Amino acid sequence: MPSDTDAAMFTEASGESRKLQRALDWRGAFWVAAGVPPLVLFSIGGIAGVAGQAAFVVWIVSMIMGFSQSFTYAEIAGMFGNKSGGTSVYGATAWLRYSKMIAPLSVWCNWFAWSPVLSLGCAIAAGYILNALFGIPAENSQPVLDWIAANGAQFTAESQAVIDYIAANAGTSPDDAIAAVQSAAAIEALTPAVRAWEAFNITIPGLGTLHFNSTFVIGAILMLIIFAIQHRGIASTARAQKILAVIVLVPLFLVGVVPILNGSIDAMNVTDIVPPTVAYGGDAGSWNIGGWTLFLGALYIAAWSTYGFETAVCYTAEMKDPARDTFKAIFFSGLLCMIFFFLIPFSFQGVFGAAGMLDPGIVDGTGIAAALGSMVSHSNIVTQVFVILMIMALFLAIMTAMAGSSRTLYQGSRDGWLPKYLSHVNDHGAPTNAMWTDLGFNLFLLALASDAGGYFYVLAISNVGYLTFNFLNLNAGWIHRIDSGHVKRPWKAPTWLIGVNTLLAFVNALLLGAGAKVWGYSGALWSGVAFAALILPVFWFRHYVQDGGKFPPEALEDLGLSNGDLGERKAGFLPYLALIVGAAIVLWANWFFVLPE
Repeated sequence: MPSDTDAAMFTEASGESRKLQRALDWRGAFWVAAGVPPLVLFSIGGIAGVAGQAAFVVWIVSMIMGFSQSFTYAEIAGMFGNKSGGTSVYGATAWLRYSKMIAPLSVWCNWFAWSPVLSLGCAIAAGYILNALFGIPAENSQPVLDWIAANGAQFTAESQAVIDYIAANAGTSPDDAIAAVQSAAAIEALTPAVRAWEAFNITIPGLGTLHFNSTFVIGAILMLIIFAIQHRGIASTARAQKILAVIVLVPLFLVGVVPILNGSIDAMNVTDIVPPTVAYGGDAGSWNIGGWTLFLGALYIAAWSTYGFETAVCYTAEMKDPARDTFKAIFFSGLLCMIFFFLIPFSFQGVFGAAGMLDPGIVDGTGIAAALGSMVSHSNIVTQVFVILMIMALFLAIMTAMAGSSRTLYQGSRDGWLPKYLSHVNDHGAPTNAMWTDLGFNLFLLALASDAGGYFYVLAISNVGYLTFNFLNLNAGWIHRIDSGHVKRPWKAPTWLIGVNTLLAFVNALLLGAGAKVWGYSGALWSGVAFAALILPVFWFRHYVQDGGKFPPEALEDLGLSNGDLGERKAGFLPYLALIVGAAIVLWANWFFVLPE
């Protein structure tokens, strides 16, 4: 999830390309990566639903994998001192010798994996704003009780609504059914109309339904506000991120620590580590094929958050001393994320239990602030403070994503992989055409994610891209070692760790095949593959029609290559073998692992 900082200022001279300045140390990269820990809040409820008692273990395992993998990225990032745009750009060059189509695929998959942070974050933030301004009354609230007292007599044992309720809930007594129907009618009558308002919706076969409702309208406004901030350049954005990170992460850390210190953790909630019988069942299942499918599905979604601190190695072109700063940036960013991804899920589950985390507000994200507040205090004031902090955390993650994903498009355009118009930069140093592309794409996703089901569908599809990118990039580590061993590396990972991370590439392929189906959409994997394939005709037009089959000189200059020379294929058939084995693992896992019934 690449981004830039205030040091990354673009300059422009007549007839010259805009360049990045070397004025960044590892602390700047660290603060940009500090937008990653709040991502745990995006899917903590969903992962609890599919992993049950094993949910916090999922986060720990996934974070360890992400930390290990990042050292491969640290090495290859140091090889490209003249590029911005992130690890997908650095790794993609390793595949150019073997297939021109693989390189843009890696960059594209990385972009469409991280860009949806904008739409998903704005959807959650819109939910918080709706709850604050147009709240749904609680079942036992005084307005509901008053409405029942004034209007409840209309419901009797002969009322159709009561009869229908008894039919749907066998064994319910007439009195209980009347009370339930009265309560539901009161809540419906007192819920502000804006909560149910929807201008229209569009169903897209094989994809989902676009909802143009109140969540969409508010989310779109928030997205435009963030766009306006980004339009003034990355410098103002980076300064805001540093302030937001301190304000958000300190309370979030306390939320993880306080329950452990005050004894609020219930040992029963973090023992008997097994997945549920069925997704969102809230019970204890077993480690059969269905259970492993749910566990792998949880690891699949967790990777979208836990691997994200690879953003810390995206700034070699802006670093004063890449040999020192690249490793420090990834190491300390990894430690920061490890603290939060270990601590928050453990404390959350320890306090609420797997069943308690299935509350609809926790699953869709809109009730997480209240849950966080209750972990440290039962004061309503504290809860309201956490609502504000949650919205700030969402803004932190969204700004990081918009800045980074737009720069991935920008560098992809500069290197000849993506359309030329994306390389335009305004007077403030912002890649505005890439930002407009991001905005348009995310308005579409926001309409798709404006209900709870669509939210996780967007997440599941986008993660197809992220795990595809990780598979290609981890293999790029050893391909660069073989083909470009002569290129200076400011920091070099131990060879054994490159080997371990290569194995993890195939573990990610396993997660991709087994996990995408877990989130309620059997075709999520194939929808993701289809979306990934959209880059192929785009690249073909750019490369073969516009550029005559040659890459811009700057695309490969860091590897010492020029004049269209892609270099010798020293790795031989091995990269192709990696692709074949990876695809086979995805297909096998998709066939072998099935959801419990």
